[in-house]
Amino acid sequence: MDAPLKGIRVIDWTIWQQGPVATAMLADMGAEVIKIEEREKGDPGRSIFSMGGASAQRQGLNYYFEANNRHKKSIALDLSKPAAREIVYKLAERSDVFVQNFRKGVADRLGLGYKDLSARNPKIIYANATGYGPNGPDAGEPSFDYMAQARSGVMNIACYNADEPIYLTGGIADQMGAIMLAYGVMTALVARERYGVGQEVNASHLGSMIALQGLNVSMRTIMGKEFPRNTRDDAFNPLWNHYKCADGLWICLGMLQTDRYWKDFCNTLGIPELIDDERFNSLKARGKNHRELVAILDRVFASRTRDEWMKRLKEGGDFIYTVVNTINDLPDDPQVRANDYIVDYEHETFGKTQLVGVPIILSKTPGNARGRAPELGENTELLLTELLGYGWDDIARLREEGVL
Repeated sequence: MDAPLKGIRVIDWTIWQQGPVATAMLADMGAEVIKIEEREKGDPGRSIFSMGGASAQRQGLNYYFEANNRHKKSIALDLSKPAAREIVYKLAERSDVFVQNFRKGVADRLGLGYKDLSARNPKIIYANATGYGPNGPDAGEPSFDYMAQARSGVMNIACYNADEPIYLTGGIADQMGAIMLAYGVMTALVARERYGVGQEVNASHLGSMIALQGLNVSMRTIMGKEFPRNTRDDAFNPLWNHYKCADGLWICLGMLQTDRYWKDFCNTLGIPELIDDERFNSLKARGKNHRELVAILDRVFASRTRDEWMKRLKEGGDFIYTVVNTINDLPDDPQVRANDYIVDYEHETFGKTQLVGVPIILSKTPGNARGRAPELGENTELLLTELLGYGWDDIARLREEGVL
């Protein structure tokens, strides 16, 4: 059976991460994605080797661009020229989705806004990835991942001292913005199938990061206050905490209904004397004396390796617990591999590598993350001749004019 988005054509006029990841997600699900790039330099993400120093590349492989642009076809155009914009119009007439993430007004000034393309194809889904949303005083302001984390408040839930916000590495806001944009595009495609209408879709860094923090924000809007932030030694529920084991590795406990687990937990950890200890024998008592209990559990967990504790907890009762992974641990985590959350891939140029897989598993029409990013303009001639009907004389002329 075919992939769920097979037959859907997406025009991707995006750069960096938020937009490109959204279209890569659509490509994972089978969409044909045609990436429009600046004629000479392409997506600036192609030259981001300096990000992360030498670790940002492997034998010339740009991990950033590769991860964000798998499966895509690349066409390189100088959009300042009318003939290049005419190519985009023809692509839009033959496509289902157009995605862009430039500052407000850029697309309209070039004649590539929603009104322009929907006039050519009324059923097109036109998706905008923005920083702060389409409306309001900052709608036209530029934004990157850092700005999104700052504006959304997430930098202040990742720290204990509200005076020292912490930036989360890895483009978290870009990734979340991409997920919400892809969600919006898919929803609009369903609406078009049901009602026969194309429409404009807007997803922003700011809105996406607020959605990510839904419970945190709802606490503020409904209860009038933020969730408190505590250090692990100040965990009100010591069975909802993480502990360092003898080998320096960490284990995480996730037991909210502590009275249900307390007796078996104490027996499993070899501290049965605490079962009826008045300081800890009820949820309220453990909360009142949580610092003292965390200190005791720190000493207990430090007495054995994590593997030993994982085995003991598995045998000791129906506990809720897991390992605390580092990013380095993920490619070898058996649960990650069993679900193809990270997949092996044989890159035709760089050989064996691994890619982040598709997080959504469809039983009959699964997606597939295995695919490489294109070279700049790699598919220009093929798209012009086979899809748009240009002749080779046309292509030669367009190259001479600096359009291609």
